[in-house]
Amino acid sequence: MEEPKNIHPAALYTKGCRLAHLTHPHTLSPKLSKNTKSNCFTCGKQVSTSSRGFHYHCTICDVDFHEECVNIPRKILHPFHLQHPLFLTYGKHDNIIDGSNMSEQGPYEDQGTSDPGKSGWGNIFDNCTWCGKYIPTPSSHPRMTVFYRCSICNFCLDTMCTQTKPPLTIENPKGHHHSLVLFPRPLLVPCDACGLVNASEASYACFQCNYVVHQYCVDLPRVIKITRHPHRLSFSPYLPPPNSLCRVCYKTVDIKYGQYSCKDEDCSYVLHTKCATHVMVWDGKELEWEPEEPGVIEDIAPFKNVGDGLIEHFSHEHHLKLEKYDSVRDARKQCEACVLPIHLHDFYKCMQCDFFLHVVCACLPKKVDHALHNHSIILDPSPLPTDGNLQCSACSRTSTGFKYKCAEKNCKIHWFKIDVPCFLVPEYSIDKVHEHPLFIAPFNYDYEPFRCNGCKRGLTKNRLQCSTLCEYSICYECATIPSELHYKYDKHPLTLCYGEDTDDKYWCEECEKEVNTSEY
Repeated sequence: MEEPKNIHPAALYTKGCRLAHLTHPHTLSPKLSKNTKSNCFTCGKQVSTSSRGFHYHCTICDVDFHEECVNIPRKILHPFHLQHPLFLTYGKHDNIIDGSNMSEQGPYEDQGTSDPGKSGWGNIFDNCTWCGKYIPTPSSHPRMTVFYRCSICNFCLDTMCTQTKPPLTIENPKGHHHSLVLFPRPLLVPCDACGLVNASEASYACFQCNYVVHQYCVDLPRVIKITRHPHRLSFSPYLPPPNSLCRVCYKTVDIKYGQYSCKDEDCSYVLHTKCATHVMVWDGKELEWEPEEPGVIEDIAPFKNVGDGLIEHFSHEHHLKLEKYDSVRDARKQCEACVLPIHLHDFYKCMQCDFFLHVVCACLPKKVDHALHNHSIILDPSPLPTDGNLQCSACSRTSTGFKYKCAEKNCKIHWFKIDVPCFLVPEYSIDKVHEHPLFIAPFNYDYEPFRCNGCKRGLTKNRLQCSTLCEYSICYECATIPSELHYKYDKHPLTLCYGEDTDDKYWCEECEKEVNTSEY
């Protein structure tokens, strides 16, 4: 294991291994964390996540520690369990080594307990009492767990939950007119601000108003602007009937709980709180005290008419002329923007070189808002020839065509790029092979695994999802397959088919293998 160089002198101070016997201490050595796959003995996370770039290793016990996890305290007082102190506890095999009787050095072997409440413990301490999650074990010691425990009432807290230390009271919260106090139990009822149940998150209550809210929701923004809607959206604690559909996830918005809605008289646009403030939807800017932006018309037109049927397009140095499609002359021509063949429709042709654009592609605005990104995106007609610039963030395909990219300099998702075929997919539309409307799903709302109904591959990112209760989902790569194409050996166009119920067998004319009619 490589020794780190040029680290802070404090890292070289002698630190002892918590697993060593007090009479035979083990010294920990600082090691580089890069490419290290082992887990921290204390918190269970990979040591490669260390913010300082190094961790500590005990060669005798073969265990690793994050720098901040080496000397965690033996006893703590925590807001989640104010009535008693919590002691650092090590669970091993069929007994636990309780920090209430343990020295500061660590849980050496003869410190086991004979307390019947602390031996033969089975699954009693497998889960954190607060969040309910399984307490992780270090990879090097898979049968030992590390957590904090109350020796009086057996309340257990994993090391991740101990890092959350919410204040006991919140004075003058943004979303409520009274002070809020920490709710001393996991909140098992819907939060009044977001309508969701999240037991692992700290919550606050106003008992005078019977109001409970997650800590995250205490300071929700009052006014926001998202790229999916032209107007500003305001937070409302409730709405008058009837219920509406959220325009991000297309599930019902419960009007009894908080949500974001458009205040324009003729607009009924509504979003769930969590959907509206998701990092893929909202740019993080609070606009409550910000004046409305003036209605300045920005020049986003992609071309200018120069007369005689010619245009000057911003992506090309020569003038372009509108041409009628000729099946003999234009069969091999390709659009520079979407990199798809020129077929059946009129197109623009350069007067001096082989540069062609579909009419639709020639009219693409230079700057636009899109449902897949939380900032405006600008059209780049000549992305740099590197994999990162040529790969689409929606479908992961690489192409040399035009790309839309983020126009914000400090964007956290600065790598976002989308090619023209994916950009042209509507936010809400009827799919060519599915009976229900589909909507753009920019993130996994319920953290459930999805499989593309077209290619059958697992979906880990952007997708189109059915707006009804049926579980139809499709990836962008399948969604942008042309509904019709022309094959060089067939004078008739070929139409995309899916899910045909037939007893007949079809054979591919190219590879001569049987075609599965349930797939594209």
